[in-house]
Amino acid sequence: MDEQVARKVVLVQTIENTDDERQLLSDDDRMYASRSAMAAAQWDASDHQSEVTPALFLHQRAQQILQKIAERHPGFSPFIASRNWANGIGIALPLLAVVCGALLDRITDPHRVDLLSAPLLLIILWNLLVVAVSLIRLVMPASRKRRIGTGLLGRLTSSSILAPRKLPNKLAAALSSFGVAWVELSAPLTSARLNRMFHFSAAGFALGAVISLYLRGMFSQYLAGWESTFLNAEQVHAILATLFTPAIAVFQLPGFSIAQVKALQFAQSASPSGGALWVHLYAGSLFLLAILPRLLLALTAAWKEYRLAKNFPIDLRQPYFRNLTANIGSTGPVLLRVFPYSFAIDELRDKNLNAVARMLLGEQARVMLRPSTAYGQEPQDALQGATLDDTGMPLSVVLFNLSATPEKENHGAFLDHLQRGTARGISVLIDESAYLERVGAQAGGEARVRERIALWQQFCESHDVGATIVNLLSPQTRKDDIDRFLAASGRAP
Repeated sequence: MDEQVARKVVLVQTIENTDDERQLLSDDDRMYASRSAMAAAQWDASDHQSEVTPALFLHQRAQQILQKIAERHPGFSPFIASRNWANGIGIALPLLAVVCGALLDRITDPHRVDLLSAPLLLIILWNLLVVAVSLIRLVMPASRKRRIGTGLLGRLTSSSILAPRKLPNKLAAALSSFGVAWVELSAPLTSARLNRMFHFSAAGFALGAVISLYLRGMFSQYLAGWESTFLNAEQVHAILATLFTPAIAVFQLPGFSIAQVKALQFAQSASPSGGALWVHLYAGSLFLLAILPRLLLALTAAWKEYRLAKNFPIDLRQPYFRNLTANIGSTGPVLLRVFPYSFAIDELRDKNLNAVARMLLGEQARVMLRPSTAYGQEPQDALQGATLDDTGMPLSVVLFNLSATPEKENHGAFLDHLQRGTARGISVLIDESAYLERVGAQAGGEARVRERIALWQQFCESHDVGATIVNLLSPQTRKDDIDRFLAASGRAP
């Protein structure tokens, strides 16, 4: 996905992750956006005779959600419509640099070419230094470059990401978090963009200096010469010979001797006939040692910027993205098969179990809830008729209640039976909601909850089954646990 699409997708990701209490977007809003986005993505892919990709789906979904939020909060619209001014600045700065270089009146005296012109020498030496540093950075490890540039870059750019006024606290907080996240994600692209502007502007300034030299020479006659308190003719000749050798070789310009340099000392004489030669030497040196290297570096940065802007680096393996894109290309809902054990599920917990399924398997996920197995019932009898080895079932889980105490002969036997018979293995979900309601508010209740969780996790590990704590009264409170389960299992949600 390109930069603008990535910006919308990351913005929506930040809003949804911040809106854990569903104040901005309800579960129905999110499900509707996913379904509408899938339909739009399929329609678009059909028009282009291609397949639906995660990037296409995420783009369509981001547009749906951003439009919904903008309808509810009009002050959010300007933030969505914000434009990237980098392209305009990237053109204006080099042009301004050319003008500044051309208007630099003190490059030399209006009627003389100073062989030791400090401004021209500084332009050349500065550009050579920058080119050398740039070449060193090309071979520097990426981690080291990141440490050098990211902090300053973040301070310079984060201040420009301002949330609009009169927005709900949750939305304002989400935009603030997005600003920090976007600075971090876009740092490589921003760095390439700034390098492109920087190098083009430096080349433009040197070009302006060349233009200044030739324009002044068109309307006045230069007197060529030099003067120095500490340097003699031999030393000046050595400096100028080193500086002008590339220009002499490339442009086939005449050379100069020590005697010629000595004769041009202003204390002795000044030569009107030699002014053009020194203008050509300085102009050629500026082109070879300043303009050309900077143009090459600018084009390299521009190519990197183009690649990053067209293929913005977003890690779609994050649980948030995997959750949304896991079922792209499927023809029907993805099922989470649940085997409750000694657990009577009421209406609210049943509804929230579907929310947990979406967190595990994506927005299209549905729950296949098996009848609850009674405590002490033989697994073979309780699961009679269940097709355990169904390879089309992506995830099967056993649902336990944290209030229960795990027992090897009952809970363990049930787990072992499912482990042997289920084609893709099983996982365990342990609902803490009832136990929290009972002991959470009591003195030492939090410690008792932690101890019971540790007991269940140790029990499940002894049966080679992964256990994840959920809360079927408030699923979002245990979202981090689900994310850790997904990351540890390597399972696309």
